[in-house]
Amino acid sequence: MISILIAEDMLMLRKALVSLLSLEDDLEIVGETARGDEILPLALKLRPDVAVLDIELPGMDGITASECLHKQLPSCRTMILTSLGRPGNLRRALAAHAVGFMLKDAEPDVLANAIRSVAAGGHAIDPKLALAALEAETSPLTPRDIEVLRLTAEGEDVGQIAARLFLASGTVRNYLTNIVTKLNARNRLDAVRIAKESGWL
Repeated sequence: MISILIAEDMLMLRKALVSLLSLEDDLEIVGETARGDEILPLALKLRPDVAVLDIELPGMDGITASECLHKQLPSCRTMILTSLGRPGNLRRALAAHAVGFMLKDAEPDVLANAIRSVAAGGHAIDPKLALAALEAETSPLTPRDIEVLRLTAEGEDVGQIAARLFLASGTVRNYLTNIVTKLNARNRLDAVRIAKESGWL
């Protein structure tokens, strides 16, 4: 029996996933949550074989949660299930040690087989997304650029970002200017939009 933890903030979709997967004789849902910051505590308690995570979750995004699971519970393999089928998101998920990446509109039997593959030690990546990731351009942003831009996207001002990252305010302004230039954006908000649409943020 393959034990599964599901993290999805949309109640109806989460319940539908639980119902559909529970119809499979070899799959068992042992836990579910609507919050990203509840994934690790739940997983440490329940020890699931596979965690099926949405990307966009309150408290912590699914990709960050995947990284935490890999570090603290490596026996639990992670699959990202998302409506955000962007190549950049796939790259970020793989970098965070997710071994599955499927779209929410996948057929139930395709999803069930993907979970079985992941549980057996394999990978399960939507073929169209894999091809798109190979063809897509890579991010021009450094990890520090992404940190600065993520805090900007969360509404932090230059002073707050400087304090959070232990940088001078002038350094943060330089980062933001460089980010806008790298992305050929009109301003900071446009840079956030471009990075999100490309799956880099």
